[in-house]
Amino acid sequence: MSTYPGGWPPPQNQGSNRRLLVVLAPFVVLLVAAAAIGIGLLVRSAAAEEIPGTATAAGGSAPANVLDNGAVRVGEPDAKVTVRVVMDLQCPACQAFEEANSNVLEDAVRDGDAAVEYSVITFLDRASTTEYSSRAGNAAFCVANSGVDDYQAWLSDMFTQQPEEGGDGLPDSALIDIAESAGYTDPAVAQCITDREYDTYLRTKTDEVLNSGVNSTPSVTVNGEQVTDAAALMSPNGLAASIAAAR
Repeated sequence: MSTYPGGWPPPQNQGSNRRLLVVLAPFVVLLVAAAAIGIGLLVRSAAAEEIPGTATAAGGSAPANVLDNGAVRVGEPDAKVTVRVVMDLQCPACQAFEEANSNVLEDAVRDGDAAVEYSVITFLDRASTTEYSSRAGNAAFCVANSGVDDYQAWLSDMFTQQPEEGGDGLPDSALIDIAESAGYTDPAVAQCITDREYDTYLRTKTDEVLNSGVNSTPSVTVNGEQVTDAAALMSPNGLAASIAAAR
């Protein structure tokens, strides 16, 4: 299986019994000029089976401000460059990518140089005791449904407070606090997080993304071209060159 440096491989398609071998492979973070190696976890894909106690929304209704493929697009509709980032909010490699390139993506959107499509999926529920991956993924759609002006700020805060694997994960109250701090103060957002309103939608879009050929997170494309270079993915502002080259 091909993975990017630091990437998390999502589950392979194996019918109703699909299972996921999650491996945090060695990856290079040039910010500290050191290699970090993670710990492999064997987990069952939340997208492959219904987990007892999981809340679902009847019919899997779609949130507003979300593309048909489930991505949240931030930026001008006619931007010449489109960056697409597939991520799981529990994924440490996704956190490393966000820390390295969040400023680049925010600046690109602000300056009109690029639009960013954030495709949040869930396959790491077994890496916490409280299904944090899918609860955080649901929150991604709750805030998007309210608007996308503060979406990048919210995403940055989510990764800053990302919980360690194997623990309890952040409670819903913390997810609500993060949303409110980023500007999502509508009580409907808090209710959506508590009710897991978009859980079914999240799992449906996760299956679609995995079936499209995505085999690791973060999975990043610039104008449809896959970015596999470690420096672009993990070094500070490394994605800037790829965006500039696509303009």
